[in-house]
Amino acid sequence: MKIVKSFSEPIHITRPLLPDLNKITEKLREIWKAQWLTNNGPQHSFFESKIKETLKVPYVSLFNNGTIALIVACQSLRISGEVITTPFTFPATPHVLTWNGVKPIFCDIDPVTMNIDANKIEALITPQTTAILAVHVFGTPCEVFKIQEIADRYGLKVVYDAAHAFGVEIGNTGIGDFGDISMFSFHATKLFHTAEGGALTFKDKNLKQRIDLLKNFGIKNEDEVVMPGINGKMNEIQAAIGLVVLEEIEVERVKRKKINEKYIECLMEIEGIKFLNEKNIGIKESYQYFVIRIDEKKFGRSRDYVYDKFKEYNVFTRKYFYPLCSDYTCYKHLPSASSANLPVANKIVKEVLSLPFYGGLTLNDVEMICSILKSFRG
Repeated sequence: MKIVKSFSEPIHITRPLLPDLNKITEKLREIWKAQWLTNNGPQHSFFESKIKETLKVPYVSLFNNGTIALIVACQSLRISGEVITTPFTFPATPHVLTWNGVKPIFCDIDPVTMNIDANKIEALITPQTTAILAVHVFGTPCEVFKIQEIADRYGLKVVYDAAHAFGVEIGNTGIGDFGDISMFSFHATKLFHTAEGGALTFKDKNLKQRIDLLKNFGIKNEDEVVMPGINGKMNEIQAAIGLVVLEEIEVERVKRKKINEKYIECLMEIEGIKFLNEKNIGIKESYQYFVIRIDEKKFGRSRDYVYDKFKEYNVFTRKYFYPLCSDYTCYKHLPSASSANLPVANKIVKEVLSLPFYGGLTLNDVEMICSILKSFRG
């Protein structure tokens, strides 16, 4: 039997893309020279224009983080009552509804994409439903055309949580150009980041003023506060980091593509291991995560066994997204949160495992991770 060695240093689930520190320092000099740290300074203005161009969207508003951005998105569209969403997502997704006084209605997920199942949305619509909040899980696009058709038929708003989908395109259309508003996260764990940060993208010109007011306390000018807003502004240092990271994002994407291909090459013959959407025709990928699903019967070990066992080899994976949001104490009382309503989500949440994935990972590291995983088979 082949002896499998542990890593001498921890292999984490991700590492942030850290550009040349000299370039960051030069940006800081520009900020210090301007003596402008926040409130729509020159770095912010230039960064907003670059993000608009990169994401191929009509309008952008930058934020200090993605969660505040998503809260403001719901506020800007005056969403109320009930909103249909997915249980298989990061806590922020349903939390922003609760913070807006909106009741989340959980819809089951697609067994292949793991996104909200567009075929099950319509049955959950009631007179109180005002919107659909869908997530492009792991950067895989939702069924945007079908979701929009349902929304149009019932007069609903569509908000997308595109936290994982930076740079994703359907055909030649940026993913942030679908629905009424899309939220992008620029957290340090993301493919593209500003250390912390986020953005909203949208098509309605009238939303730009409203969103920008909402993220700045509702302040219109020195003498007028026209609505109850919040402090969601991105500062100059975040914007400067974003501008430098943006210069290197395509190089990082190419590195991740090669790592993705190496993982598939090493694992494709293992029974009980399934990849997420190995081929997305016509889709520009984000390469945000490398995700596998473990079939306990075929692989001989459970996902939880693999997750725990990897730690013995200094490899740190993630049970992303476990547990389901519908299992949280604050939501499990909802009728839509019952396991009977979410059979696919409750199955998949026990199978999914995110493996280490970032540009600094070597192909030898990937081969070693895969050898370790193979050694776990029951």
